[in-house]
Amino acid sequence: MRTRAFQLATAYIAIAEAHQGKTRAQFEDACSQVSFRSSERKLAGGLRKLIEDRCVFEVAGESDPSALRGEIFLAASDEIRRLPEGERFDRTRFLLEQSRIRKIDGRELERRLYSDLRGEHVLQRFDGIKPERLMQYYETSQAQAVLLRAVKVTAEVNCADPHAYRTLFRKLKFLRLLYRITARAEGGYQIEIDGPFSMFSSVTKYGLQLALALPAIQACDVWKITAEVRWGKERAPFIFRLKGRTFGQNMEDNPRLPDEVQNLIDRFETLGSQWTVQSSSSILELPGVGICVPDLRFENRLTGEVAYLEVMGYWSRDAVWKRIELVQQGLPYRVLYAVSSRLRVSETVLDETYPGELYVYKSAISAREILRRLDRIKNVDKSGVKEKNGE
Repeated sequence: MRTRAFQLATAYIAIAEAHQGKTRAQFEDACSQVSFRSSERKLAGGLRKLIEDRCVFEVAGESDPSALRGEIFLAASDEIRRLPEGERFDRTRFLLEQSRIRKIDGRELERRLYSDLRGEHVLQRFDGIKPERLMQYYETSQAQAVLLRAVKVTAEVNCADPHAYRTLFRKLKFLRLLYRITARAEGGYQIEIDGPFSMFSSVTKYGLQLALALPAIQACDVWKITAEVRWGKERAPFIFRLKGRTFGQNMEDNPRLPDEVQNLIDRFETLGSQWTVQSSSSILELPGVGICVPDLRFENRLTGEVAYLEVMGYWSRDAVWKRIELVQQGLPYRVLYAVSSRLRVSETVLDETYPGELYVYKSAISAREILRRLDRIKNVDKSGVKEKNGE
């Protein structure tokens, strides 16, 4: 099957490269000439779809086809009204006359009249790709389709570069997934992610977010995924497993921050305080208890004091209680956890005796409130804990 996948991928890539500057109809006709057995229909369709996603089709020409049609149809109506009784309208002669007036070729005029139709769109650009890479994308898309029906996904990851872990964890946060991270005794981390079939609502949206996390996991040096899945109309349970080695070659260099976190940075910087703020690259670990992956790092310009912020937003209450337990068990970092009021957790569960603090907000995180609370978090000794820098 991999041999046939390579052959089909090579064929579709060659067609896309050869049809740049030609119409979508010509491209699609060439693709339809690629032969495959009925058992290969799904494979061929999937590879072709991935190729089409890398093609940019646009309306050719500078003129607006809709406006041009209006002008031509009005001119044709006037021509028809002026015809002597019994004389038929000569379409060919009329278009030749219109092309002469517009100083363009007659065939070019006809093409422009309908250039906004889907089949007449021109393949302006193809984002080239190697057959092997296209096959990898196809295999990933098949695995993503399975994860859409997952109850729980457990990923085990190992990376030589600590920055790769931070990149992965930030990606999971950006996708608003519900996950738990624990350090593995043999190295690396285990990540448990709630699947869309573990929820009562928003299954489709959450499932798509989970599917988007798969490439980030696959970018780790060594990775393994085990998913509990419900399949078919009967939602029969089965276990889906996938593993691989990529050695970080596809790792995203600068993963994007969630919008609410980036907006908080922007608002905080306008306050002109003695605190600087930047995205955090640290993984705070209390051995034997758990891990905290803060979003932001604050540093006091005058005292050098450092504090962290983790935005938990609309995560599960279970995830919040894991953080509370981490603080109560002795995580000696100054960490502020921003939690949505929808999770129904009280700020009083962490009192002033702890270095960590809960900030429960209703609609949006207040930069001024964050500033006010930075001075309230108790400064403590950091002995006996690990702070892993992801840079």
